[in-house]
Amino acid sequence: MGDADALINGLAVAGGGFIAQFITYPLQTVNARQQVERNRNERRKFGALEQMYHIVEQEGWGRLYGGFAPSLVAIATSEGVHNYFYQKFRNKAEATALAGCVSVLMTNPISLVVTRMQTHTKKSQPNRTDLLSPEDVIPSAVEPPPFGVNLAIQEVYGERGVLGFWRGALPTLIMVIKPSIQFMLYEPLLKELKKRKRLSGKKRNRNVTSLEIFLLETLANLGATVVTYPLLVIKSRLQAKQTVEHERHQYKGTTDAIDKMIRHEGWYGFYKGLSTKIVQSVLAAALPFMLKEKLVKGADWVVLQAATLFLKFFFALIYT
Repeated sequence: MGDADALINGLAVAGGGFIAQFITYPLQTVNARQQVERNRNERRKFGALEQMYHIVEQEGWGRLYGGFAPSLVAIATSEGVHNYFYQKFRNKAEATALAGCVSVLMTNPISLVVTRMQTHTKKSQPNRTDLLSPEDVIPSAVEPPPFGVNLAIQEVYGERGVLGFWRGALPTLIMVIKPSIQFMLYEPLLKELKKRKRLSGKKRNRNVTSLEIFLLETLANLGATVVTYPLLVIKSRLQAKQTVEHERHQYKGTTDAIDKMIRHEGWYGFYKGLSTKIVQSVLAAALPFMLKEKLVKGADWVVLQAATLFLKFFFALIYT
């Protein structure tokens, strides 16, 4: 593959990732809100799509994409750190673990802001004037300013200072093991598939197709997601705004969150929103896979059109 082809494929993968993030982000928002529901009996009677409808009806379309821009920054930073350490070290396991830890520490503040923006609702709007300077306070009859990045940062800093931006880092650091779990699940599945193909006796079907590899990777990823999902819930609980109505809804740290969730919600609390997360994960994996070929063709067309325009402009300069 030449440099041009590599660039086009890279842009296609990035484009597919962006499209997948944009399409599935409303599910991420719903999932974040499901994760921070803190009552034992607070089980939704409607699914993710109905929850999205209620968010749009009560808070507007924009709330489905709260934190979308900083989430893109977090993804880009995480991918950049991962690729840097992957190239820096020869040992893949060492590189993956180190890249994961450094990435968590670097992107946790952004992740926290995203969680605040995703879980912010109109119920908390009256408190937003606390984040404004006295000269900026507006009459109660006027709609408060949108809860954006600046207000989220002010809110976090006002609660716990600079260290508050690393709330939830511990469970996220533990989640670095997720790729290892995924690999442990993927390898046996791949070996079993190859074995079945050899035993089938059909020479044409002995090679594993890209679709089959994708399906195995997706299945392994889902398994790893189920195993590590409680850590994701704990992280969201720690990063979301702490409610003041009940002491049992306030978490001092990871162990305190685990203890209170077990005592007041039971083990179900650690898996709130799992079905939404599974749907979002499948879509996020499938969309880039399905779109890559079309995006590559589209990138080829853009490059061809750009080259054609450049040549026309170049020859026009020569002959004028």
